Amino acid sequence: MFPDDHPGSRALFERALKVMPGGNSRHTVYFPPYPVYAAKGEGARVTDVDGVSRLDFINNYSSLIHGHCHPEVTAAITRQAATLQAVSLPTEAEIELAELLCARLPSVEQIRFANSGTEGVMMAIKAARGFTGRRLIAKVEGAYHGSDDTAAVSTYPHPSKWSDPDEGRGVSEPGSGPGAAADVIILQMNDVEGGRRLIKRHGAELAAVLVDPLVKNLGYRPASPAFLEMLREETRAAGALLIFDEVYSLRLGYGGAQEVLGVRADLTALGKIIGGGLPVGAVGGSAEIMTAVFDPRGGKAKVSHGGTYNANPLTMAAGAVSMRLFDRAAFDRLSGLGDRLRKGLAEAASAAGATARVTGAASIVGLFHMSGSGETFRDMAKARMENPEAGRKAEHFFRHMLDNGVLMGAPGFFVLSTALTEADIDHVINEAHVAFSTLRKAAA
Repeated sequence: MFPDDHPGSRALFERALKVMPGGNSRHTVYFPPYPVYAAKGEGARVTDVDGVSRLDFINNYSSLIHGHCHPEVTAAITRQAATLQAVSLPTEAEIELAELLCARLPSVEQIRFANSGTEGVMMAIKAARGFTGRRLIAKVEGAYHGSDDTAAVSTYPHPSKWSDPDEGRGVSEPGSGPGAAADVIILQMNDVEGGRRLIKRHGAELAAVLVDPLVKNLGYRPASPAFLEMLREETRAAGALLIFDEVYSLRLGYGGAQEVLGVRADLTALGKIIGGGLPVGAVGGSAEIMTAVFDPRGGKAKVSHGGTYNANPLTMAAGAVSMRLFDRAAFDRLSGLGDRLRKGLAEAASAAGATARVTGAASIVGLFHMSGSGETFRDMAKARMENPEAGRKAEHFFRHMLDNGVLMGAPGFFVLSTALTEADIDHVINEAHVAFSTLRKAAA
């Protein structure tokens, strides 16, 4: 049981506290009283330093599309590491991964690599400003797009700082520059006419609209077709660009969310699964925009884009193999596992009479211990305030899974890998029945 049977993790955490604030470099890996420390990963399983093996249903927050240490990905990294690990020259491996992604994604004709999804989004924003000569960016309230100052505006705005939605006024995150919020217009998720009014009002200054088709902070609320169609129509009319953040949502279709939704962005930010488990980010788009902004052949490029590890050979080699393995058959099978898990979790909640909402699409699954189907960040915040027990229920569910061989996202999400089997999915569903049942008994 956690934490009593995890002395190794406790010792490492106490050691980490002396050299890292809060004992970590990623806030998302911490849960009280201390996180479990990983020692080994293989396929669908990760083993901690105390020897406990669990099914990994986080998969490094989506980046491990094939689970841990897939033999073909590992072999590609090993071959590349023995030949060339880092160099201040381009390599063929960079071209191979670029060719794969450009062939696969309908709106991406050219691409540039970076080292994280945050960097991919940041460079998409800079590219939009460089191409249009404008400063304003519009984004959805509550949508997480990484830690860049502009992208982080109104990611977690406190209710005390909310203004009238029709004002579109953003809230800077702590640590961001004081002018960040002034450069961002805030839209409400799936508010078609409210968004239209704001884009029209600021169109002359608007460089781009940034949107994630499946927003995690909104309980994996999908962008509606009408909302996306409005964004595409109004950005074209305003001479602004449409940016899709597909760092997560690339999982939604073989060709990403854009293939499924039928809406083509001008620029697309990528990350996570395209790197084969190694650090990666990218921005891609039409040849017209990418050349106008980043091509240095006529002298200095309009937008400077450097990075010591951009397109590093190890990531490029791992990414190319990983994306080849994630073919249409693998995508369809993995999405089927997602459907199986969503159906099973919903049935488990219903059987226990639990208040829970199961969301997500393809290989992304959300489980939230509250009712309602609110569209916006404000709806979600109000639902949390009206359901004070939701946090306790989520904590109980998470701890039950942790103690019964399943590593999931503590807030209530699962991100699948191709290493998982139907039996693994059924194990989670069976444990969900037990977790919901114990919650019902505790409430009684």
